[in-house]
Amino acid sequence: MLPVVRGRAFLGTLALCLTLSGIMATRVGCAQAGVTLEERKLPMRFLWIDCEPNCHGWVSAVGIVTADSPNDFDEFARGRDLEGATLVLDSSGGSVNDSIALGRRFRALSMRTTVGNTVETHTARGERASVAPEAYCESMCVFLLLSGKTRYVPESAHVRVHQIWMGDRADDAKAASYTAQDLMIVERDIGRLAKYTYDMGGAGDLLLLSLNVPPWEDLHELSLAELHLTHLVTTDKVADVLTQPVNSATSIPVAELSQKPTQDRFTSGAAETVAAPQLAKSTKTAEATVPTGGVAAPAPAQ
Repeated sequence: MLPVVRGRAFLGTLALCLTLSGIMATRVGCAQAGVTLEERKLPMRFLWIDCEPNCHGWVSAVGIVTADSPNDFDEFARGRDLEGATLVLDSSGGSVNDSIALGRRFRALSMRTTVGNTVETHTARGERASVAPEAYCESMCVFLLLSGKTRYVPESAHVRVHQIWMGDRADDAKAASYTAQDLMIVERDIGRLAKYTYDMGGAGDLLLLSLNVPPWEDLHELSLAELHLTHLVTTDKVADVLTQPVNSATSIPVAELSQKPTQDRFTSGAAETVAAPQLAKSTKTAEATVPTGGVAAPAPAQ
């Protein structure tokens, strides 16, 4: 069944580095600030960033959540001790139900969450990994952020919300036709999302703010006050979730906050499964219909 989609997928330069071609990788060799390909709009990839001996490592989660993402994470986590690890998110959203499943996996591991873009710089001492705060967490990514036991959002990060919607009708939601079955799917998935939000310690304000934004309007970017109101933020100290490299003039600490204007829209809901390096289509409703790349059929929203 095709997952519901929200927003537009922006095309980027198709220039993936070899270290990003697989789901499992131990280093980021090409995640430079100048990379133009918007990896956050491709199917989600999990990378372990090892910055020893100067700091603790973290898990980089970049891309759209698809039907494959929960299993991809299970494969990535196999053999790794991720208990209490920090998850750095840069995502345009994705499948509702698969995001819920993924978020429950993160909470089971007592992971900490934040928003950021992992970059690697070359120094006289070798390659240094760090996190740049200018990143996006949109649509269902916001609920992945909520899964962290401890949650931090830098001021220059963009956290944006919108309604879940039937993915195969998100591009022209007003003109599309809907059946009673479609309404049942959306209502059911809103219920699932509400329970998940409660289980993760989120506030009803998060659902209220999200469900007030229809697919034909711009996504709503949460203010600092709204991040606290919705319980998306549990700490204002970056050190509670991430330890940056020390004594490195080229590192980009998450704590360096420089607010910038929001750009583009974010995608939410389930994402269609697309083979890399094709861009994945972001989704709007919970369990949409076909897993990824399938033919849409009346099915659960995401």
